[in-house]
Amino acid sequence: MSKRMIAAIAALSISGGAALAQEVKVGVVLPYTGIGAEFARQMDRGMELYLKLNPDQVKPYTITFIKRDSKAPSGADAKIAVQELLTQDKVDASAPLVTAGKKLAVIMNAGTAFITNLAPDYVRTSFTMWHAGYALGVAAAKSLHAKTAVVAYSDFPPGKDSLEAFKAGFEANGGKVIDAIPAGGGGAVPDFTPFFQRAKDEKPDVLFVFVPAGDHAVAVAKTYNALGMRAAGIKLIGPGDITQDIKLQDMGDAAIGLITMHHYNADLDNPENKRFVAAWKKNYGADSTPDFIAIGAYDGMAAIVHAVQATKGKMDGDAAVKSLLGWKFDSPQGPIVIDPDTRDIVMNEYLAEVVKGPDGKLHQKVIGQIDRVKDECKAQAIGPCAPKK
Repeated sequence: MSKRMIAAIAALSISGGAALAQEVKVGVVLPYTGIGAEFARQMDRGMELYLKLNPDQVKPYTITFIKRDSKAPSGADAKIAVQELLTQDKVDASAPLVTAGKKLAVIMNAGTAFITNLAPDYVRTSFTMWHAGYALGVAAAKSLHAKTAVVAYSDFPPGKDSLEAFKAGFEANGGKVIDAIPAGGGGAVPDFTPFFQRAKDEKPDVLFVFVPAGDHAVAVAKTYNALGMRAAGIKLIGPGDITQDIKLQDMGDAAIGLITMHHYNADLDNPENKRFVAAWKKNYGADSTPDFIAIGAYDGMAAIVHAVQATKGKMDGDAAVKSLLGWKFDSPQGPIVIDPDTRDIVMNEYLAEVVKGPDGKLHQKVIGQIDRVKDECKAQAIGPCAPKK
């Protein structure tokens, strides 16, 4: 797994006797060590905070997390962790094993579009690369009035997904992608200078960039600024990975004016998000902040709790999944629903611009919104996103 493919896979079983003493075991596979450890912490906190803020929704059940470290990006250790959860702790957490074990599996971060096609017990509360990518393609043509674009992307599956998503949305609305540049991998942060110089020389209206959230994004903003691309009339755009809340302040003034499309940022102005962010800072420190990775885990835990209540703690895989088809939730990111046909999340996508606030800090100002966005890869049945015959 790459950083962008990290999946909190929560699979459930019930142990205990009387109903009031029932324990729900939630198996969690995350990279608790290595390059993804910071993301794992965000997801842990997101799950924990849902339970703290919504105790009445959980009663009479007790949630117990059983955590396994997926470690290296290759996924080899993740497979071992999944096998341990299945055999030792009676929770199931990978596509073939979930199918065999008939347990609900909630995908809280992985963004490759076709993942939910791998097992009928997968439900996703995070996103696909097509949610933001396609929506930003539409917005770049319609709202930003761009005619031409160059795409620079990290050369691994989520990057390729993001490229195809943006290109589909942009060109369907009159734009033209004039170049697509593989810009290093999803592991070590590359020197983006040669890739961005190539884009600058082609003089597009916008440079769409997808890189994994984190240090890659900081390097993107700084390289764009160093090459004077804004002064050359090229607007930097991308999914919200490149303005991840926990990295935003590290980007400095180079990020001002950057435009993204995503389903969440910590500055969203709605009552649930204000409650969520305030509780986050109270529990984890005034200088800490939630991000889109945390919100996927928060919503994922809400989905698990809903399934527990709907099945009266029995958590049979078929019944648990069925209880989430069409499930609606008032999330800090806004209203969400699970698409009953694809088991993927449907949510709002927000067009945002990075600005400097009166507090001297960077913030994300919403300048546009597309409601009830589905995974367009499945909606258009593109490649592996098409339903299996």
